[in-house]
Amino acid sequence: MKAVQVTEPGEPFEVVDRDVPDPDPGEVRVVVEACGICHSDAFVKEGQWPGIDYPRVPGHEVAGRVDAVGDDVTEWTEGDRVGVGWHGGHCFTCDACRRGDFITCEHGAVTGISYDGGYAEYMTAPHEALARIPEELDAVDAAPLLCAGITTFNSLRNADARPGDLVAVQGVGGLGHLGIQYARAAGFETVAVSTSPDKEDLAYELGADHFLDASAVDPAEELRSMGGAKVILGTAPSTDAMESIAGGLGVDGTLLTIAVPGDELSVNVQPLVQERQSVGGWPSGTPRDSEDTLEFSALRDVTPRVETFSLDEAEAAYEAMLNGDVRFRSVLVP
Repeated sequence: MKAVQVTEPGEPFEVVDRDVPDPDPGEVRVVVEACGICHSDAFVKEGQWPGIDYPRVPGHEVAGRVDAVGDDVTEWTEGDRVGVGWHGGHCFTCDACRRGDFITCEHGAVTGISYDGGYAEYMTAPHEALARIPEELDAVDAAPLLCAGITTFNSLRNADARPGDLVAVQGVGGLGHLGIQYARAAGFETVAVSTSPDKEDLAYELGADHFLDASAVDPAEELRSMGGAKVILGTAPSTDAMESIAGGLGVDGTLLTIAVPGDELSVNVQPLVQERQSVGGWPSGTPRDSEDTLEFSALRDVTPRVETFSLDEAEAAYEAMLNGDVRFRSVLVP
């Protein structure tokens, strides 16, 4: 099979021929139909995650079909449409797993980091890491939903907001363009916030009720004039942008970050105390959460904006993602 690997941290991707892997007793082999490129793939590319064994094939936004199952696997059969996201398996025995909180497993695996991921024609994964993909979703559309999609959908549905509440999505990019669609579909009064005024028409097309050009107005003041946001979903990894909008929270509002800026975030504590506000974060989710995301996306026609690339074009696709030259997700199609 053809695969794209990182041979050493900091080196360009290398397209190589490898043997098709055989699944262990508790694993499933997947023939990859599409694999999204995520900013977190930089952990592998640049060696920013401790303990990675190289060479490593990245990729944790994988959509495909079951090709073979291990001897101990009973819930998956050949031909099933499946996806593999960031959460690449859990131990079942730590305290978190015993409570059913698999996403915080003390020994949890990460697809494309703990083992080879989806920048390839085939991959294997633990049976518990797979999510079922609805037939209505195209593989290219489904792939980014297994990381960017689940992270935005799962964070919003677990936030303390109800239909009709004011929800602001900070950033109209790879995460934000999905967050706007999910917020609208969930019944929130949706505000798109961006420093790029040229994204206004797109924001309304995606379902935003309001657009704030943060390069021309104070987004916090604007949100306060609208009554204050119940949730501000931080999707662009900019400390300055998050700090500039935090003051737009209303009573019991939450700045909910799903993007991780490179610098520490500073917020004014006084309104946190006076108006019971909070700052929090949210991880992606489990394979069952991925299935919920995919099913809701199919039901409400939430789809990512993507550009497709071949495995041979992986380096260009990755660089386009890093530089923001794609709108809004790069997807490899083996």
